[in-house]
Amino acid sequence: MGKEEVLILLFFLAFEKSITKAHNAFMSSKIQLIQQIESLRKSRVITYFTSDRQGPVNARVAMDIIPLISKQLQAVGKTQNIDLFLYSSGGDTMVPWRLVSMFREYCDKFSVIVPYKAHSAATMIALGADEVVMSNLSELSPIDPSTSNVFNPQDPQNPQNRIPISVEDVMAYFDLAKNKFGIKNETELAQIFNKFVDANPQIHPLALGNVNRIHNLIRVLAKRLLTSHRKVMPENEIEQLVDYFTEKLYSHQYFIGRKEAREDLGLRSVQYSDEPLSKAMIDLYEVYRSEMELNTNWNPENELGLNAMQNRKDYKIAFIESANLSSQFELTIEYKKQQMNVMQQTPTGPIQIPQEQVGWRIVEQGWKSDGV
Repeated sequence: MGKEEVLILLFFLAFEKSITKAHNAFMSSKIQLIQQIESLRKSRVITYFTSDRQGPVNARVAMDIIPLISKQLQAVGKTQNIDLFLYSSGGDTMVPWRLVSMFREYCDKFSVIVPYKAHSAATMIALGADEVVMSNLSELSPIDPSTSNVFNPQDPQNPQNRIPISVEDVMAYFDLAKNKFGIKNETELAQIFNKFVDANPQIHPLALGNVNRIHNLIRVLAKRLLTSHRKVMPENEIEQLVDYFTEKLYSHQYFIGRKEAREDLGLRSVQYSDEPLSKAMIDLYEVYRSEMELNTNWNPENELGLNAMQNRKDYKIAFIESANLSSQFELTIEYKKQQMNVMQQTPTGPIQIPQEQVGWRIVEQGWKSDGV
């Protein structure tokens, strides 16, 4: 082996050692913070943390977490208090009821700790908890989903994709017609419906049927989650909360802090974290935020690296962890500079001009688990 090869080998060995050292430091920090929260809360803590970065490096609440959470719960065994440390921008609305039901088999009291974002489907999980622990940074959101199926209108910019339909946008359209414009006549309402269906791009009637089905389903799920509390809630409070979170906040981007959730909306399960717990929550959030690079915008050119022609990069975009077990959803993306033909308009008509761009493709992805 020549001198240059030896130097290269030593460089990669040193690099691998530094990566391993950094990983071990992250793990040690996370374990200490999880154990600190367990001590403060007198509970067992399981974390579920998903990336909300843009591009391909984000993760959503999905049904594939169920076996992993089950493994964590089996390791904990039946106990009095279990806390789910939850950070997510949302995802599959069918997951919360399945997840909450499973937690309830293993504890007397199920709580959700919200360090920052618990939006949409994550809010639904929080609604199913006996206690929702929030700091001044924590936020929930409405649970009005967007639906997407084969009957949704095609995206004019990309015919391969379908345009999601917001359930509440559809409901607001008919509310506008009936309650704001005072249209009550059946013939006029039929004309309003036809205008909606004949829009450009066209909306298939079955897409609207799917919207109605999802709207009803979300209300049923929200009610079941609130009914599952250890302390029985009055029926009128449940109905009021379902109305608020599914219809009366009017925007999916309306974020709800702890004071509004408890005092204005009436979600009595919300508990304010004290100063030591708030600090531990934020510290643990910051460890995940750093490890997942949530403070960095995803951009293919930046990910490729300066003056590089090709590069591979690994990402961790979701975590399910406790003091004893760790699972991470890992993603490997390959970046490569390439020539692409870009259409441009000229006085003589459109022409294709070669342009250098960074292409990327996912070459590996999946959950990986190990003991801590």
